[in-house]
Amino acid sequence: MNEKVFRDPVHNYIHVNNQIIYDLINTKEFQRLRRIKQLGTSSYTFHGGEHSRFSHCLGVYEIARRITEIFEEKYPEEWDPAESLLTMTAALLHDLGHGAYSHTFEHLFDTDHEAITQEIIQSPETEIHQVLLQVAPDFPEKVASVIDHTYPNKQVVQLISSQIDADRMDYLLRDSYFTGASYGEFDLTRILRVIRPVANGIAFQRNGMHAIEDYVLSRYQMYMQVYFHPATRAMEVLLQNLLKRAKELYPEDKDFFARTSPHLLPFFEKNVTLSDYLALDDGVMNTYFQLWMTSPDKILADLSQRFVNRKVFKSITFSQEDQDQLASMRKLVEDIGFDPDYYTAIHKNFDLPYDIYRPESENPRTQIEILQKNGELAELSSLSPIVQSLAGSRHGDNRFYFPKEMLDQNSIFASITQQFLHLIENDHFTPNKN
Repeated sequence: MNEKVFRDPVHNYIHVNNQIIYDLINTKEFQRLRRIKQLGTSSYTFHGGEHSRFSHCLGVYEIARRITEIFEEKYPEEWDPAESLLTMTAALLHDLGHGAYSHTFEHLFDTDHEAITQEIIQSPETEIHQVLLQVAPDFPEKVASVIDHTYPNKQVVQLISSQIDADRMDYLLRDSYFTGASYGEFDLTRILRVIRPVANGIAFQRNGMHAIEDYVLSRYQMYMQVYFHPATRAMEVLLQNLLKRAKELYPEDKDFFARTSPHLLPFFEKNVTLSDYLALDDGVMNTYFQLWMTSPDKILADLSQRFVNRKVFKSITFSQEDQDQLASMRKLVEDIGFDPDYYTAIHKNFDLPYDIYRPESENPRTQIEILQKNGELAELSSLSPIVQSLAGSRHGDNRFYFPKEMLDQNSIFASITQQFLHLIENDHFTPNKN
């Protein structure tokens, strides 16, 4: 086929010169990703972060395409060119199953975007599956096995999912670009110059180690400064409590939800098909929230307007050992008229920036290997004091969320809000303060 290109602010051009890839992009299941935000509620904090899963998936494909091209040219003995199309396809489709406000929605309605990705790829009903069959009868199964990490060639698997892979490299650069937070920038060009296939996966030449260090630090900073931002998490909490209220009201007022949110009924009824799942996207959900602002239920209507109009909850950090004492804060929230089940929340976010391979752990990570001049592989943190300082340690915080009204010292509830504020010092819960 004649080469097609997509203009892209991160990679300049995304090159498509394989008909299968082009046909996959044009399926309805892949086009749906245009209507799913990459960053969910982060756009309420970083207004530029409106980019879609569609653009991210194209970016992951482009990085995978560049890497396989390098491998074919420079390492023909270590890389099987027959794996290139599989690698690019898995890169393109790896996030296919993400839904509207994905992670919050999954938690409440017991869906799993990874399992749904597998189903889209392997279901004969989908356009994606029919395109994949044009390669070979077993090609859909192969693509699915790469995405769920069971494919036997670990080179392919690690390019799609490891501690430094095409997915992470694109989302750091893309999210950094669109949010305006420069923390996520790193030298992709240099990393692509030093990446290479080895017997049981991928490795990086020693002379490019500083670029790898920079990547690890970029990932750490993006989690701390962007993905774990308190306001983003406040919107997640609002969304979670809003959907929880709707779910609990549904059995008593099915007519209201049938009128205002018909595509959610299968989820309320716990009878969801693949087509039901694919009918939901961010725009559909946002329309439902606007309609729920008219609900006769005051809590649902209020939470909906808070979410639609970005009336975020406030938060404080707390120490794990003090969590049980947060009941006193919930009681004060209740005392001024808010139901604490819907107007408070505990939200914990922690990330492991980098870790070595620990076979005894439930989900052991594939460590980053550095290829030394003598041909031996060394694990990254054994060579890098910077990475060693981050390895194996979790970073993040515990937060307690509550309505902004709890900070108002001039309301008719001033005596209660003053008690509330007395338990806070430097935005931290201090129950034992004198």
